[in-house]
Amino acid sequence: MRNKVLLSFVLMLTMSFGFAQTKEELQAQKSEKQAVADAAQAEANAIQAQIDALPGWKKGAFGVIGGSLSNFNNWYSQGSPNNSSGNIGINFNAYANKLEDTYFWRNSLTVNLAWVKFDDKDNPNDDDSFRPSTDVFNISSLYGRKLSDKWAASALGEYRTTILNNFNDPGYLDLGVGFTWTPTDNLIVVIHPLNYNFVFADNDAIFNSSLGAKVVADYTRKIGAINFKSNLSAFYSYEDSDLSNWTWSNAFSYTLWKNIGVGFDFALRSNKQEALNYAYGKYNPIAVPAQTEPTFDNVDNDLQTYYTVGLTYKF
Repeated sequence: MRNKVLLSFVLMLTMSFGFAQTKEELQAQKSEKQAVADAAQAEANAIQAQIDALPGWKKGAFGVIGGSLSNFNNWYSQGSPNNSSGNIGINFNAYANKLEDTYFWRNSLTVNLAWVKFDDKDNPNDDDSFRPSTDVFNISSLYGRKLSDKWAASALGEYRTTILNNFNDPGYLDLGVGFTWTPTDNLIVVIHPLNYNFVFADNDAIFNSSLGAKVVADYTRKIGAINFKSNLSAFYSYEDSDLSNWTWSNAFSYTLWKNIGVGFDFALRSNKQEALNYAYGKYNPIAVPAQTEPTFDNVDNDLQTYYTVGLTYKF
């Protein structure tokens, strides 16, 4: 009996040692294969960098889709125990750039749309439809004739407005000439001291076109599964600083599986004309006699912001 127990113990020890050897051997094989894969990926990245540097068209697009839906029945702990709500947001970024030895032509499109709904089932008079909450449309085209590796004489056209509500009210069209600086392949800085900012709006007492300077800084980068884009567009009016404005938008996406991933998009904006137009829309001296009439001098030009978080799809 003792010999059988001893034999069983030796057999188990031998099997354990054999499994341990097998695991170590597999780990060693995995390390070797991983080293080969890393070297191949580095070579592929180097080849892709050479392809990206070749003249011709470079195109790309990516977007963010975020949303949520909820439904409550007899949830008495909240103010509206019976309701359904939801929000949907879509952001789309695309570019088409033609890069040649003596000139470039860069085109970009940004669209950010969002809808929200809140349906109080106990209130038959409320609005149960999806209503627009975020509405951004921006398209730009930049042409440059190279003066050196880093500098070019350039012309820019940029148009931005809303498309779900109040299309082209306001709408902004910038047309200008100047210079473009490209310190790296991913960063573009536009400096146009001669730019006219056309403003289209029904209320021409608030919105005015003017001559000024335009500055645009755009950084677009793709690193493996990561797409990143940051764009600052600023206009400084020579006529009146109240007519100046700027917008800084950022988009980030990370591909998890095939073309699907997660993303984050946010933007900041300052525009005193829009702030005054909004305040004037709320001005009602009949209902509120003590209300002060809003003007450029007393309006609060609060910082405008938006963000979208959700799933992404790389085109």
